[in-house]
Amino acid sequence: MTVDVRPASVFEDVRAVLGPKSPQADVCWCLSHRLPTKLNNELRGPARGAYVAELCRTGPAPGVLAHDGDEPVGWAAVAPRADTSYARSRKIPHVDDLPVWSLWCVRVRPGHRGRGISHALIAGAVDFARSQGAPAVEAYPLDNGDARVDLTMAYAGLRKNFERAGFVHAADTASVLAGHPRVLMRLDLR
Repeated sequence: MTVDVRPASVFEDVRAVLGPKSPQADVCWCLSHRLPTKLNNELRGPARGAYVAELCRTGPAPGVLAHDGDEPVGWAAVAPRADTSYARSRKIPHVDDLPVWSLWCVRVRPGHRGRGISHALIAGAVDFARSQGAPAVEAYPLDNGDARVDLTMAYAGLRKNFERAGFVHAADTASVLAGHPRVLMRLDLR
């Protein structure tokens, strides 16, 4: 298997990884941290997918996708922190005034897990942010040690995977997800 990570600019590929089986379903589409709360709550069913399609069309891409050949097998959301809810978060601190990018969701499709795709997605998201001029990338993964994490809630990533990618602990947070504290990890790109 050869994994190729590229900007998520093809909506059909994004839909294959993030979209619901039923177009009427109210799934995240990885918009929950990208949008202001009011707009996030207003977008229902097909409107969520339409919003993501517009993000793919207008650029920069809303994240990156991992492909195994032509098949999209994973997703990572990455964008300027200023364009996300993390810019206003009371639980995730600001380390400094650097215009960092946030990497907040890593997802690998069932049937493709355990093959290192999440590591490729993290590296691909960093490369994409770097290509867009990001001075640093932050992530807010679970600090779960060796404890198991429910896969539904593992979207934030795991601290050890970000450490493996060269990220360093920059701050503790007041955020807890799936019973595990989250930490702020940062990779300086300067």
